[in-house]
Amino acid sequence: MNTPKNKTLAVVLKGYPRLSETFIAQEILNLQKAGTNLQLASLRHPTDSKRHPIHHEIKAPVMYLPEYVHEEWARCFKAWKIARKLSGYKEARAIWLKDLWRDRTRNRVRRFVQAIVVASELNENVAWLYGHFIHTPGSVTRYAAIMRGLPFSFSAHAKDIWTSPDWELSEKLNDAEWTVTCTAGGASHLKSLANSEHKVRLVYHGLDLERFPIPENTSSNRDGSNSTNAVQFLSVGRAVEKKGLDTLLNAFSKLPDDLHWRWTHIAGGPLLSDLKQQAEELGLSENVQFLGSQAQSRVLQAYNESDLFVLPCRIAKDGDRDGLPNVIVEAQSQRLAVISTPISGIPELIKNGENGTLVPPNDPAKLAAALEQLSKDPDLRNKMGQQGMKKVRNDFDATKEIDLLLELLGQTS
Repeated sequence: MNTPKNKTLAVVLKGYPRLSETFIAQEILNLQKAGTNLQLASLRHPTDSKRHPIHHEIKAPVMYLPEYVHEEWARCFKAWKIARKLSGYKEARAIWLKDLWRDRTRNRVRRFVQAIVVASELNENVAWLYGHFIHTPGSVTRYAAIMRGLPFSFSAHAKDIWTSPDWELSEKLNDAEWTVTCTAGGASHLKSLANSEHKVRLVYHGLDLERFPIPENTSSNRDGSNSTNAVQFLSVGRAVEKKGLDTLLNAFSKLPDDLHWRWTHIAGGPLLSDLKQQAEELGLSENVQFLGSQAQSRVLQAYNESDLFVLPCRIAKDGDRDGLPNVIVEAQSQRLAVISTPISGIPELIKNGENGTLVPPNDPAKLAAALEQLSKDPDLRNKMGQQGMKKVRNDFDATKEIDLLLELLGQTS
């Protein structure tokens, strides 16, 4: 089923806006630029105090759903009185009850109530629902679309793929018109769960290359031989288990005393205080700085001030993992060599020895060896950075991503 150009696409989001999800904001803005009428529905209110410039360019209205039913019970009850009269309400309720039997959680109840609010409050011109992340937002999207009798689709990323039960992924994939995902590994897993592999499409998150222009600095010559030549390491990523930042701090503690270096970390996250304490215990406090969450302009400045980007990703204990971190794509666009791990989609961009170095996760010794090698060899670093920038500009242009989405939505002319 196609979405006519004079109709509205409703995008269901976990939270909006979020500094850590610039790839979603970029996609929304590109849909807007392509002439798509948009309405956003966010399961959570924003928690970041800052916004990226891109968020100010997005003009779509945002519907914030009740995060806790008891706090907006009157709104929820009013929505239910409308939703229960919709043609697909009984079908959606039956699917939800089946899901609830297998997942008896308060969150599952909240998802259905949020779907009721979406179904009852959406603009009448909405012709398609599109959920970003196939887990919780995907459930709300599915229930609400069925209530309204509308087609729906998903964009699946990382945690939502690897921490969701197979039964739920399979049923969602089969009910949806299509699902897009951002890594070949994720696509392969989802295809194995769908009744047709054509239900799943691989779409890399592209960059708006106008926002990430070719950097003016042509090379990085610092080699860590003295304090004025200290190598500048950079990591951008939330302080959560799957980023492996504790491994990185342990690796820093193993660097030789005669190597001069500095490390900057950008982002918030629940483990930030733990990382700061770890850095202090390892005697690294004078070499590291934690900047917290920053606007995109400050992140871009940090890329251009740095010599090497490091993100030693891992699979967390609960199975959570990155897909292909957008910050690695951004860093490569700025001619930065990257050290990371062969987790999920990272090897789809980083080719070991060509545009960066891949080391095993949770291995501080091998990570330290890679840091030392590239710190002392600026020529190799620059060669890798140049190759990375070339690959991003060839394969990760956001215009290619949006063209495929428009094709899937039936909005190409």
